[in-house]
Amino acid sequence: MKIKAYLKPSCGWSNGVRAIMRKHNLAFEDIDIINNRTNYAEMVAKSGQPLSPCVEIDGVMLADISGEEVENYLLSNDLVKPTDIPAGTATNAGCSDEEHAKMATKTVRFF
Repeated sequence: MKIKAYLKPSCGWSNGVRAIMRKHNLAFEDIDIINNRTNYAEMVAKSGQPLSPCVEIDGVMLADISGEEVENYLLSNDLVKPTDIPAGTATNAGCSDEEHAKMATKTVRFF
């Protein structure tokens, strides 16, 4: 499987996607959309929208998706097998107040 995950460096949703990748021992490309405007533009062009996380699995783009939703996609398409291994973090949760505060200290301009 070829997996490209367009993620924020620190975000509840993005960390949930990473947790699912670890849980199922999946190799993936972790693409930083906050510190690299080219990566963000690529995500928007491929997904047709500006929200993250977005995960591309073998050419199929899953836009604005949680880790829980990624796992459901993987399971329903028989790309992974069910496991009792815990994810280790919330897979369907937004950013914490601390994460929002940290991101607010950076000015990011894409356009």
